[in-house]
Amino acid sequence: MSSSVTQIPAAESAVALEHFESALRFETDCWDVHDAMTQGHQDFVLLDVRSHELYAQGHVPGAISLPHRKIIESAISRFSNDTMFVVYCAGPHCNGAHRGAIRLAKLGRPVKMMIDGITGWIDEGFALAQ
Repeated sequence: MSSSVTQIPAAESAVALEHFESALRFETDCWDVHDAMTQGHQDFVLLDVRSHELYAQGHVPGAISLPHRKIIESAISRFSNDTMFVVYCAGPHCNGAHRGAIRLAKLGRPVKMMIDGITGWIDEGFALAQ
C-alpha cells in the first residue's frame, strides 16, 4: 500500500524541471533578496504593496511603500520600462503581492514576487526597518 505522498506518481524529470524552473521566473525568496541587497547587487526595485500604515509599522529595509491598489503608470513612471520589480506583502496568508504583480504585469513591467513576504523575512531572522 502506498502513502498519500507516493499514491500519485511524481512527474517525469523533464516535466518537473520545466515546472520548477518556470516558478523561478515568477518568484524569488527572502534570502535571495536580502543577499542581493547586502552584497550591493540590488538590480531590482523592492515594493511593499501593503498599506502605508503597515509599512510604517515595519518593512524590509530599502523597500518602497506602494500599496497594490495604487500601482498605476504615474506611480512607477520614474523607473525605466525594463526595471525589475519585486513585490511583497504580509506573507503566505495574503494575496496582496499577487495583486501588485498583476498590476505591474498589466503595465508591461517585469515583476517577481518575494514569496512569504514579511513573514518569511522575519522567519529568516532578518530585521525590519521603521
